[in-house]
Amino acid sequence: SAPIARRRRFARNKVAVASGVVILLFYLIGAFAEFLAPALPDAARPQFTNAPPQKIRFFAADPDGGSRFLPHVTGYSMQVDQASLRRSYVTDEAKVVPIGFFVKGPAYRLWGLIPMDRHLIGPVRPGDTLYLLGTDKLGRDLLSRLIYGTRISMSIGLIGVCISLLLGVTLGSLSGFYGGAVDMVIQRIIEVISSMPTIPLWLGLAAAIPLTWSPLQVYFVITLIVSLFGWTGLAREVRGRFYALRGEDFVTAARLDGSGERRLIFRHILPSLTSHILAVVTLAVPTMIVAETALSFLGIGLKPPVVSWGVLLQEAQNVRTIAGAPWLLVWPAGAVVLAVLAFNFLGDGLRDAADPYDS
Repeated sequence: SAPIARRRRFARNKVAVASGVVILLFYLIGAFAEFLAPALPDAARPQFTNAPPQKIRFFAADPDGGSRFLPHVTGYSMQVDQASLRRSYVTDEAKVVPIGFFVKGPAYRLWGLIPMDRHLIGPVRPGDTLYLLGTDKLGRDLLSRLIYGTRISMSIGLIGVCISLLLGVTLGSLSGFYGGAVDMVIQRIIEVISSMPTIPLWLGLAAAIPLTWSPLQVYFVITLIVSLFGWTGLAREVRGRFYALRGEDFVTAARLDGSGERRLIFRHILPSLTSHILAVVTLAVPTMIVAETALSFLGIGLKPPVVSWGVLLQEAQNVRTIAGAPWLLVWPAGAVVLAVLAFNFLGDGLRDAADPYDS
């Protein structure tokens, strides 16, 4: 059957399958951020400002001269340059920080509901330093903040696409099915929205958000802003497909059989577009993620204490910080690039699998 053939075509695309696994991992990380993060995102230790990443080692020296299996990192020693009075960190081999799994750590509420204090990975001894990706200018663990930021950035992309999907499919279906005056009005609206410069318009709308609003309110407004102008492409795709399919034999047969307009749209035409719509939506998610990242990077989107990839990239605005702590740019930017590439490869795979003329 056609669905089985599409699944087989998709399974043959190894890059698309691997990209789907990567995206699934991103959403799992966002769903269980509290458990996966070694520390709380706002836990600051000023004595470890801009500390470099610590490398995991799996064997430690025994007192008798041998070695034993012990996952650990080495601690820091701080040195001060007497000429420039700048601090620098050096590895202190004498400071061994054992790493454990399912260790006790800072208390949190999973999904804001379940009180827990277990973390997937963390230092065995409370108070030890474990900064696998380094720290920021306030001494906060970058790995933990990156994990928490995954939840915000990936969910904004998903929620934004759901809003765009609702608007695009609804208006595109009406435009393509009825045509005439309905089509003319909807298409003129799409043309007006498409003619607007996206980035300046986003900047203006985001800057209009009152400073007194809570982070949750800002989150939903930014999601709405990002998705407000992302539905036009999908609407035109759906309109074109409706124009092509509304004269097909199966639609004519359903109409002669007594099917009403609603049944024709939702039971006969739209199901035949499911694969194509899914591919288009998958390709739209990275646009939402990049838009949120750009707004937050410029300081007019999400703001602390909310943590997103764009908020983390605000550190990259300081050239001196990048020169001394490049991990503050590399890891958040790497997460954005990886997510965008994964969605694009997945969308290409879904689109190729949905193509009936692809052998």
